[in-house]
Amino acid sequence: MNTLITGGRAPVALELARAFHRAGHTVFMAESLREHLSQPSAAIKASFVVPAPRQETGAFLVTLKKIVEQNQIDLLIPTCEEVFHIAKGLDDIPCRVFTEPLDKLNSFHNKWKFARAASDCGLRVPDSILIQNQGDLMQAFAHWRGLVLKPVYSRFASRTLILPQLRDVLSTLTYDTPWVAQEFVAGRQFCTYSVCQSGRITAHATYPTIFTAGQGATVAFQHVEHPAIFNWVQTFVERYNVTGQMSFDFIQSEDGQVYALECNPRATSGAHLLASHPQFVDSFLVEPAEIITPLGDRKMLASAMLVYGLSTAIANGTFRAWLETFLHSDDVIWDAKDPLPFLLQFRSLLFYLRLARKKGISPLAASTFDIEWNGEG
Repeated sequence: MNTLITGGRAPVALELARAFHRAGHTVFMAESLREHLSQPSAAIKASFVVPAPRQETGAFLVTLKKIVEQNQIDLLIPTCEEVFHIAKGLDDIPCRVFTEPLDKLNSFHNKWKFARAASDCGLRVPDSILIQNQGDLMQAFAHWRGLVLKPVYSRFASRTLILPQLRDVLSTLTYDTPWVAQEFVAGRQFCTYSVCQSGRITAHATYPTIFTAGQGATVAFQHVEHPAIFNWVQTFVERYNVTGQMSFDFIQSEDGQVYALECNPRATSGAHLLASHPQFVDSFLVEPAEIITPLGDRKMLASAMLVYGLSTAIANGTFRAWLETFLHSDDVIWDAKDPLPFLLQFRSLLFYLRLARKKGISPLAASTFDIEWNGEG
């Protein structure tokens, strides 16, 4: 089978490419970043440079269609936020695309709409208020003793304000885009990743958030069994008859209740925990008799653990836990049979640093600058 994966800059795209290659499929890659992480991988038959999905959506979709037609692609798997731009042209792509239409994706990606969608099927989320003006903001601060503020479209928790003071928010918050205010819930954070077909989960991983890049992106991964979280995800996926990759962030409160904080209807790092399973690829193609779960591997983004995790661990007194995790986890990029992505990963890192300096944004923001989707029509 010929499979096209988009978003090759992401480690999870490289992981999927290697998994599909091991399973005997022919893998192609499409990415707007020329020297991206996955480009030199031996798992990929051909890597195509495409126009920027965010800035050149029309040209991106036309190019993608040509790649599908010329290479007789059977299955297209988006991995990053280019999934939203692909969803715009879903009807014109002549192969199976592993995602939902744009309206449905938006109801999951938009943090306010997601909170309402979860509440509509009786699932717990923190109490939420849509913030569109100062009056809404004042109402939120009057409503709760502690709150969290975040734009309805954001990633990596890069603009999230946790327990902010009203005076600080009044002087800095702008209303050019809507925000969501949520009641602050103290507790332990978890992330999930699921492969879903027609409302059924076919593969699933849950992992606690311990070490992160910035406030949001988890960089070390170990699966844990968490029935309450799995049941939450299963209920949501069944209720909305989801096909695609679905990822959620959760908080488990001190009294044991589970609350979903947000949804990412795309691939996330939980896929690293599943990729070694011999039936993982089947979870995209058929409905296996049993849900595929991790085999017990511990994974990490070694470069991010060094750049972000180490300094944080030293600062907050968790160096011993960091060291134990670093020594006993496998880097998701390194593969002795496919070493070039690891050896050449600095190329994409340098691109992000240059773009961040040019645009005055963080390297994390630069990594999604040309693919992110913020509710555009």
